[in-house]
Amino acid sequence: MIYPTRRTILLAAAIGPAALIVGLLAPAFWTGGLALLALLLALCAVDILAGTGTGSAEVSCEGPRSVGVGETFGVTARAKFRNRAPGGVEFALGISGPVAAPYGLRARAETGKGGPAGAVVLKAERRGTARLDCVWIRWTGPLGLIWKQRQLAVDQPILITPDIRSVSDKGVQLLNQEAMFGIKAQLQVGEGAEFEALADFRAGMDKRAIDWKTSARHTMLVAKEYRTERNNNIIMALDAGRAMCEPLSGVPRIDRAVSAALLTAFLALKDGDRVGFFAFDSKPRASSQPISGARAFTMLQRVAAGIDYSSSETNYTLGIATLASELNRRSLIILFTEFADTISAELMMAAVGTLLKRHLVLFVVLRDDELEGFAGAEPVEPEDISRAVTAAALLRERRLVITRLRHLGVHVIEAPAAEAGPAVVNAYLDFKRRSLI
Repeated sequence: MIYPTRRTILLAAAIGPAALIVGLLAPAFWTGGLALLALLLALCAVDILAGTGTGSAEVSCEGPRSVGVGETFGVTARAKFRNRAPGGVEFALGISGPVAAPYGLRARAETGKGGPAGAVVLKAERRGTARLDCVWIRWTGPLGLIWKQRQLAVDQPILITPDIRSVSDKGVQLLNQEAMFGIKAQLQVGEGAEFEALADFRAGMDKRAIDWKTSARHTMLVAKEYRTERNNNIIMALDAGRAMCEPLSGVPRIDRAVSAALLTAFLALKDGDRVGFFAFDSKPRASSQPISGARAFTMLQRVAAGIDYSSSETNYTLGIATLASELNRRSLIILFTEFADTISAELMMAAVGTLLKRHLVLFVVLRDDELEGFAGAEPVEPEDISRAVTAAALLRERRLVITRLRHLGVHVIEAPAAEAGPAVVNAYLDFKRRSLI
């Protein structure tokens, strides 16, 4: 494709008034305007023939094959020409899928050893698959009067997965800080729920562990040592309904919940427990049986990547009933959810009550900093007052629901989005210390 540049358009626009002035002042030379226009067209023809042809350009794209949701990444387009590379090369990407371009899809090329290259910055907004369909490349002729443009197909997929960039780093950090049970053999003994052996009572040991009958037979204090119970069932239940798909600080709640669930699953697998995923909205959407082992995390990551966004309301009764029917032993159920009103919360609490008879339930609710900001902001205009009153009412209903859940026996965590993962891990470790699982 060949079309005029801005310089050509401005010159052509300037020829009209110039020809009009010449025609008024010197009518005999009225053809001078036509001559100027013909000269401009001739120069454009020279610019087309003298410059690099559109058929000599080849473009390749360099970018990641997969990125985490919320991650900012770059795609570099690089051009190669059969002859000498022209100046003023520009690129534009044709991309589809759940990505955004904060600075636009165009980039001006910089000349390097590998040829002209330009980078476009993209941001992964949601999980899914983005596709780099094509690349447009254009450059000007030697006179700068004509744009030469070519469209080249690329068809390169970019998989947007749950954000696990910090899972390994945070997991190792928490492992080092907490000295998790089961990592070292000497740390297993003395804590937990399973009987390990009898040992001489030493200062610092729990007096409740003294075996008085054995101590009487041996005429010395003997205590029972326990080891941490492993192979527990940990279920990551994720509400994928409409409320969880709303953005929180630019990232959907469900994506933040998936990241926190994967972090907890990473550490639970390291600790020897079995982890499973379960997602539901109006009906169950994804499910995996509790698994353990070296390949378990990769499988869980694949299941989490398949949790789609939904516009349906959450059916807690059906979802929780289905989850309960799949569990054949006592489990720790970590439920990531969001309740928008007291009516849905009533249905949720009625469904959760059936789980508490057999399982340990932990609710994880992400704190809405924007809503708290509206409630605590100093009013300046009348609209600020109504906004603050509405936000305060929503927060009051939210605290009421959380209080009622705790009265039922549900453990609840309300944490900022950035701290949800470590908060769930700390709760999980606390449950194991207290032998609640």
